[in-house]
Amino acid sequence: MNEECGLLGWDLSKVTDEEMLSHSKEELVRKLREEEAEKMAALIQRGRLIKEVNRQLQGHLTEIRELKQVNHRLQEENRELKDLCCFLDDDRLKSKKLASEWQLFGYHAAKVLREDLGGYLKKLSELERRQDELVRENSCLSEVFLALEEDGASIRHHASPVASSELSLLPCGPRDLGDGSSSTGSVGSPDQLHVVCSPDD
Repeated sequence: MNEECGLLGWDLSKVTDEEMLSHSKEELVRKLREEEAEKMAALIQRGRLIKEVNRQLQGHLTEIRELKQVNHRLQEENRELKDLCCFLDDDRLKSKKLASEWQLFGYHAAKVLREDLGGYLKKLSELERRQDELVRENSCLSEVFLALEEDGASIRHHASPVASSELSLLPCGPRDLGDGSSSTGSVGSPDQLHVVCSPDD
């Protein structure tokens, strides 16, 4: 019994021929069956482990492929974002340059407008002065016209039919005044009217 226990605990690869001959065939066969069963169980366990490892490896490979796809998509997006950033930066520089040009244009335009405005104000002042002069001239002419109308009405009012008939009998030529001069006008004629207009009227 002790020999059987010792045999069961031995490693057959380390048992010498003398030790194996000291045991019966039944013990050796049983020991070989047990060793074979243990090895078969170890093989089965190793196969299960290999399958599990393969399954996990396939899972990791699938994750790696998915990560590669995600990485590729992210690289594409990154490239597009870089292109967009470059475009926006170029657009920003163009906008900055355009704003500077518009600012310079506005400065020169404002300068020109100020100069033109000064010229327009000067012309407007000149036009207002000429308008004031025209107003004064029109006022003066109106006074002359009114004075001529009043004189004509006064002459027509004081003239009598008799005086008119006597005047019609007078010679039409120049009248000798006895001193060598002649008179062709009459008192109160328009040629003798003098109206002076004040510039302030």
